Amino acid sequence: MTALVAQQLFPLTSPAPGRAKLEAAFAQFLRLDVASGDASPQTIRSYQAEVAAWVRWCEINSVDPATATVAHIKLFRAELVERGYQPVTIGWKLTIVRRFYEAARSAGLRPDNPVAGIRPPRSHKAAEDFKYLTSQQLTRLLATVPNPDEATGVEQIKRLRDRLMLSLMALHGLRTIELHRASLEDLTERDGYTALLVRGKTRERLVYLRADTAQTLARYLELRGDIPRDGVGTPLLVALDRGFQGHRLSRRHIRTTADRYLHAAGLKRQGLSCHALRHTAATLGYLHTGDLRAVQELLGHADPRTTARYAHVVDAARRNPALFIPVSEP
Repeated sequence: MTALVAQQLFPLTSPAPGRAKLEAAFAQFLRLDVASGDASPQTIRSYQAEVAAWVRWCEINSVDPATATVAHIKLFRAELVERGYQPVTIGWKLTIVRRFYEAARSAGLRPDNPVAGIRPPRSHKAAEDFKYLTSQQLTRLLATVPNPDEATGVEQIKRLRDRLMLSLMALHGLRTIELHRASLEDLTERDGYTALLVRGKTRERLVYLRADTAQTLARYLELRGDIPRDGVGTPLLVALDRGFQGHRLSRRHIRTTADRYLHAAGLKRQGLSCHALRHTAATLGYLHTGDLRAVQELLGHADPRTTARYAHVVDAARRNPALFIPVSEP
């Protein structure tokens, strides 16, 4: 791990003193601290990529990353702003670099963390300003998947898979990474319901499937037949194209497939993509149940404040004071 991190983050041309110790501290941090020592390979790659981007910035600007100062971090932040990154993205990048230097500080390689007090630019976007589909739009989206009963062979399996994929995102709130990770071994039967053990970003949760989703799943699995296991398990969603048939569906494939159906339904617009389908499940779930705790469990949020924004959207519309102001017809 240390050698790999060294190659990716600190090129041999880097003049950074103490480079080997910094590399070792970061490698240990990735192994022991990220996700409490149980980080996925993708999370590890994400951390490595963000720190690598910071180190490249240091090299371009003749900064020793081992002795970088608060002023250097602020210059880095300013450049991210100039390049058009959104505040939330800048915040994520700073968080990774902050944790990188915290690992160095904990290892005694630095007396301070230069990113400790650095905040991302203030976002002017309201927390409730997110995209989601109305019930009518969701119905239209699902209707764009052609009827599986009107096809045979691979085409029928594809239609069932795509309907299942959209349903798991827009009705059950799964993320693209969670769909990608889902395996046959994660399915179980509980009290007459089909349940899927969803492996989220930081925790696992059990999602009970609606009867129509469970039926689509059963037909899809029956028609696709046996699929070989990979390093994670037996893939639930698989590619059906030649050359990739039977392989676990990639996150990119999931995103492009969802976008294609959004376009077909006339719903595709800026900010409305796969994650907007998760927002749809949350917003409509609260709209029709009023149960914020149930929505929190559906999404797998550790903090109820994260889920509360969906209630704010629904409740703000219902309790809009303008609706209660008596105005006489002219």
